[in-house]
Amino acid sequence: MSVESRVLSGYIPRHIAIIMDGNGRWAKKRNMPRTFGHKKGSENLKNIAIECNELGIKALSVYAFSTENWSRPKAEIDYLMNLPSKFEETFKGKFEENDIRVIFSGRKNRFPKNVQDLIKRVEEKTKNRKGLILNICFDYGSYTEILDGVKEISELYKNGDIKLEDINEDLMKNHLYTKELPDLDLLIRTSGEERISNFLLWQLAYSELYFPKVHWPAFNKKQLLKAIDNFQKRNRRFGGLKEEK
Repeated sequence: MSVESRVLSGYIPRHIAIIMDGNGRWAKKRNMPRTFGHKKGSENLKNIAIECNELGIKALSVYAFSTENWSRPKAEIDYLMNLPSKFEETFKGKFEENDIRVIFSGRKNRFPKNVQDLIKRVEEKTKNRKGLILNICFDYGSYTEILDGVKEISELYKNGDIKLEDINEDLMKNHLYTKELPDLDLLIRTSGEERISNFLLWQLAYSELYFPKVHWPAFNKKQLLKAIDNFQKRNRRFGGLKEEK
């Protein structure tokens, strides 16, 4: 049985997250600038999103730009700020054909107005699509996400809209950026690094982690199937124990 057949016969994760790491190193190996790696990485995102959609995955969250990435060289930041417009161009036809919805998670008030307008336009244009939800985490940091959620809940309590006993895990989940998405099953970080880097800390509580050594621009369908195949072989106990057979 091929890996693809085996994967399709097993449990397909509903929500996968990817830290798309290694663009710069991939480019450096080819004596190209880091921005070339980011370009190839954004093109690969289209391919992987379509593959996930065809496998029946409901949501794909990707780490495109973190709250800490503002400390990178100005030329690289300027390039990354243009990524949403490149996403829009790259994703146009194929995403419409595949009924893929696009949302953006993270702070939006630090972007130039044209980027903010583009984000709103893409989200509005794709909001009624029924396929994969591609969640692009842009100027995203999990500390910020959790703190924003706590502030929203604090305001509700302060205004008398909720009682102290109403504050629970479900309420917190409903005040995270990912509130529309299924629980996270699998996190993949490419390039061999084995860190979470302030990404989806709350959501990762019971997800599986997978760290392939391949750099993001080279992460293809074969690598995706390998990751899901590995995931399907895990014994997911969610803090409990399963009886030995």
